[in-house]
Amino acid sequence: MELLRTPPPKERSDAARNRAAILDAAARLFAEHDVESVSMDQVAEAAGVGKGTLFRRFGDKSGLAVALLDARERALQEAILSGPPLLGPGAPEAERLLAFADAYLDYALEHLPLVRMSETASVGARYRIGAYRFWHRHITILLPGSPDADYTAHALLAQVDAEHLSAIVPELGEERIRAGIRRLWSDAADPR
Repeated sequence: MELLRTPPPKERSDAARNRAAILDAAARLFAEHDVESVSMDQVAEAAGVGKGTLFRRFGDKSGLAVALLDARERALQEAILSGPPLLGPGAPEAERLLAFADAYLDYALEHLPLVRMSETASVGARYRIGAYRFWHRHITILLPGSPDADYTAHALLAQVDAEHLSAIVPELGEERIRAGIRRLWSDAADPR
């Protein structure tokens, strides 16, 4: 089974410039301040665009979060599809699964406030994001011996849900979470 990624649509040059200005401004403001405390008005002003342009393009702050994460998610997807082993093709499924767990945690923990915002914008938002479907499909492919790879993939991804990670990182710390995820995902890869 093959994973496919849809290329982004082409943009007009002025729309592309506005998009880049908005994303640069949002990234800068989110880095300088807590993501939750930055308003859409502040982003529009910093980007030099009207609020209408910002809202039409992104809808709300969660739409900005999704757009800011897009390039990072695409890079991880590209590494999965055609990067070197262990994350990319050519390694045993169990090793690829653990490499994905590590790479996903790197991504999620580095951008946790944005990932959380994108996943919690509305009920079920996480499951409607294209990246989630990609991650889920990738995991199911890496679990050929699982009695129910589809369910197992959802269960594994639940462990790296941004809301969940946000709640447990302060208590357990990143190192302990990584070790626990690796244990659980390793057990899922080898269901004896």
